[in-house]
Amino acid sequence: MTPAGPDRHLALDGIRGIAVLGILLLNIFSFANPHAGYINPLAFGGDRPVDIAAWGLGFVLFEGKMRALFSLLFGASMLLVIDRARATGASGADVHFRRMGWLLVFGLAHHLFVWEGDILSQYAIVGALAFVFTSLPDKKLRLWAVGLLAASILMHATTMAGVYGLKASASAPGASPGVRRAYAAVEASFAQPGSADIRRDLAVHRGDYASIVTARAADALGSIQGVLSVYGLETLGLMLAGMLLLRNGFLTGGWNDARYRRWAVRAYLVGIPPLVALAWWNRATGFAPLPTFSTFLAWAEPFRYAVTLGHVAAAMLLLRRFAGNELETRLAAAGRMAFTNYLLTSLVMTSLFYGYGGALYGVLGRAELYLFVLAMWLAILAWSEPWLRRFRYGPFEWAWRSLSRGAAQPMRV
Repeated sequence: MTPAGPDRHLALDGIRGIAVLGILLLNIFSFANPHAGYINPLAFGGDRPVDIAAWGLGFVLFEGKMRALFSLLFGASMLLVIDRARATGASGADVHFRRMGWLLVFGLAHHLFVWEGDILSQYAIVGALAFVFTSLPDKKLRLWAVGLLAASILMHATTMAGVYGLKASASAPGASPGVRRAYAAVEASFAQPGSADIRRDLAVHRGDYASIVTARAADALGSIQGVLSVYGLETLGLMLAGMLLLRNGFLTGGWNDARYRRWAVRAYLVGIPPLVALAWWNRATGFAPLPTFSTFLAWAEPFRYAVTLGHVAAAMLLLRRFAGNELETRLAAAGRMAFTNYLLTSLVMTSLFYGYGGALYGVLGRAELYLFVLAMWLAILAWSEPWLRRFRYGPFEWAWRSLSRGAAQPMRV
């Protein structure tokens, strides 16, 4: 997911490295436990105070923010590749659509054979749509980005407001059996302890490799369509925002420290207090299905975007603090190999947790899972920089680049 060349942006690579590490803070719960526990901590993953604290920390600081950061960076990298192609007289469209086509192939293979939580398929499809915006001037690009994100917020808020309305109707004296059944069916779809979905999830992922792939294949199309319908507007809006933030220097380290510091403080003040309040409200309701799901889907959304921008600004300051340091070098190397490290993480984690490997699926609480995150972080930071001293690209970056160009690319430095 990274462009290559002598004019790389070290800051962009560093942020990308932080993103590929940070995404595991959330994905670990889907690798290790039923997805219901990702949304509702009482649905699965332990109800000890340390597990609830782990949920709260993840909800306020990381949930949705790492996904948003990946989307911003994907949009920025996409624009870099297209602009470089155009600058050399090549067709930006040809380069872009070949890249997105092969990314879709990688994504579908990843979804089917490794992990159903794949985001590459979504990025390939939405990224193809994003091409039409790459020539827009900044003002129009900003309007589209803000408009798409506002539309996503409105869509999710309207959906959940409708569910609350249905609940009120079903709870009213004299409500018809049909209305009550309708709400019961909706509520049953939310993440709840002991649900049939959780039992099915456990049975599938504790099985052998063939049974897991068969289950994925049966649900692949519906799963991808579902992700696009829920997150398509958000993803496109964030990709466009990433293009804009590339142009204005925010993602490339083009601002001074004071400006990044102001953005970090303001973004955190806008985003973190409401998210803390929402987390407290969810806890106060005993993680009741409707409040918990509506918070996850709708109420937290605008504040997630603010915290994401705060994270980028804070990360830029961190990278400057360690400029020339081993940490910056290794984070940038991890970022240059983000595609490989993302896929490698899936291979390692599914092998550890699924029935055909370490068979730890559904065994550990939320807090213990952070030990696996730390171990994977250390592995990524340890191997990425030595690899890039010998090779131009990560293994999957090389494969994607070679397939997109129709010829094997030089690999050795």
